[in-house]
Amino acid sequence: MANAESVRVRVFNLNCWGIRYLSKHCGQRYAMIGDMLCKEEHDIVLLQEVWSEKDYLSLKKKLACSHPHSHYFKSGVIGSGLALFSKHRIHDTFLYRYSLNGYPYMAHHGDWFGGKAVGMAVLSIASLTANVYVTHLHAEYCRDKDAYLPHRVVQAWELQQFVRHTSAGADVVILGGDLNMHPQDLGNRLLRSYTGLRDSYLETDQFDGCEDGITLIADNPFISKKELIPFEKGIRIDYILFKGSPKTDIFCDSMSTTKGSVRDHPFPYSDHEALTSELRLESHTPPGTGRDERSKDQDTATGKLAELVDIVTEARTEVKVGLHCAESMRYTAARTGVMGLALLFLELAIAAVPWLALGADQPFPRTSFYLLAGLCFAILLTTSLLYVFYTMELKSLQGAEDQMRLAVGSLQESLRGFPLAQAHSTQRKPPDGLGALDPEE
Repeated sequence: MANAESVRVRVFNLNCWGIRYLSKHCGQRYAMIGDMLCKEEHDIVLLQEVWSEKDYLSLKKKLACSHPHSHYFKSGVIGSGLALFSKHRIHDTFLYRYSLNGYPYMAHHGDWFGGKAVGMAVLSIASLTANVYVTHLHAEYCRDKDAYLPHRVVQAWELQQFVRHTSAGADVVILGGDLNMHPQDLGNRLLRSYTGLRDSYLETDQFDGCEDGITLIADNPFISKKELIPFEKGIRIDYILFKGSPKTDIFCDSMSTTKGSVRDHPFPYSDHEALTSELRLESHTPPGTGRDERSKDQDTATGKLAELVDIVTEARTEVKVGLHCAESMRYTAARTGVMGLALLFLELAIAAVPWLALGADQPFPRTSFYLLAGLCFAILLTTSLLYVFYTMELKSLQGAEDQMRLAVGSLQESLRGFPLAQAHSTQRKPPDGLGALDPEE
């Protein structure tokens, strides 16, 4: 059927690494980024780690002619760092802050203070409605012993829920950001399988950029090669994902990444490489489906449902691991608090002895008493705050696990609804370490 409309959209994505006074050459790099965006004139620009609103306002002023519409998503103590610039009019925006985002006492990592979130903007592109999302998930600081994996899995779960529930009426969905996940990581598979989002790098036939599409390269002067062990060349953690709708097809005609240092400059735009995707949107009238096509669609849907059940089950297992760790940490905080309280009572009892001993004329060690009392109060305050924090973490993990349990039950019920899937759904083995999954578990 002839296309009623064909529109081309250029999408740009970059983690700017814009921590004022800490990130190297921050001001100079923002100037370089602004100059490049003015020259290239992308339709949609998605930025992460724009931690200073002053830097956002500076970019907004510079891009006023090329990108007249923009929005800065505010969240957390220092902000979400998410910003969006567009040639097309922005009709509506919304920010969802992830329920889990690391630990406040891990100040050297800083993720908790950033208030990681996903920002959404509803744009009009020609006659189409596009839901555009920009996000930044919790970083992975150690591949072998990733203490933040349950948090990142929950973030991916909440991200896919947010995208699914807010994009139902959209003709086009575009998501860009620093997911901090390798292409085959659990959270990435969960996001793409549940939402149907497609990866620009995997969908395009024309790619120009770093080998294997990596966006954190070892040759970048802002990166320590020790951070990339055991991935010598680098890793791919930044993405531009997209999907169409029944009346709009979307294709990625080409994709490119920067390759380290910028020409005529001594350093690159950021510690991450920038991504650019050339998307083509084609509107059409949804065709009718014949019996053979419906049969093929049913077989495809059966396979996707079976795969999705496995992925959600794996995610649920990881969340349960996080639950166990959070319960252990909360118990430790409670036990330490009780010990601090017992020490305070013991100190008060010792201090009361000279007062009760009539006629005793012994000097009272006030300095030692006050120091010890201060220590006890510090222990009580710290452990109380930690107990509250771990209780909140437990609630969030339990909520995500409950949602995943319901989702698995619903998916299994849908899977049993396909006649050809009866035997497959009853014989399929769950992941290692789990028994048969009861939807009511």
